[in-house]
Amino acid sequence: MSGPSQPKVEDEQWSDERIKGFLTLKPQGDINPDYHILLQAYQHMTADFFARFIVMFVQAGHDINATSPEGETMLSRVSSHASSADYAEILKHHGAA
Repeated sequence: MSGPSQPKVEDEQWSDERIKGFLTLKPQGDINPDYHILLQAYQHMTADFFARFIVMFVQAGHDINATSPEGETMLSRVSSHASSADYAEILKHHGAA
C-alpha cells in the first residue's frame, strides 16, 4: 500500500500541500480508490487536519460515500469508534450518509 505510514501526531502542523497529497494515494487490490484515500486520511490525520482534507476531497469530486470491499462507508467505520465522533461529524457535514 502506498502512502504515509506515520501515526497521528497531535502537535504537528501540516501544510495544505501535504494534506492535499493524500488525494493522489492509490490502493492495491480491489479497494475503491476513494475509500482508500478516506481511510488513509482518517488513520493518519488529526480531526482538524481531516476537516481541512475533506473540503479538498469533496471539491476534487471524490465520493465521500465510497465503500470498502465489505460495503462499509467511512462514516460507518468511524461511527463504530468511540473516540472518532469528530471525524463522523466532519463526514456528515460534507454529505456522508
